[in-house]
Amino acid sequence: MMMRTGLGLILLCALANPSHALDSEQKRGKALLQSLCSRCHAIGPTGASPHPDAPPFRTFGDSKLYDEDFAQRLQTGLSTIHKDMPSFQFDRPDAEAVVNYLKAIQVRPKRS
Repeated sequence: MMMRTGLGLILLCALANPSHALDSEQKRGKALLQSLCSRCHAIGPTGASPHPDAPPFRTFGDSKLYDEDFAQRLQTGLSTIHKDMPSFQFDRPDAEAVVNYLKAIQVRPKRS
């Protein structure tokens, strides 16, 4: 009985936590974002961005990340009109790692 209860608790905890382990490419993408972007943006699945005008990366959503051109834009040079944000340019493997990490941390809208 106690063993079944213990197994049930383990299963419940596993199902309650929607996060999953990152693969090696996603870990590389996270490390790149940590070094380049975390000064202003929240780069993880939780937390506020240090810069009030910088959106948390977990809120980018499907439209931006699943756009076929997003990784290409990271390679050709990502820039913005925001005065505080520098321009970035990634090589293809790094751009793909960043996009795959960002896809992994997106907050999905709750269904009503």
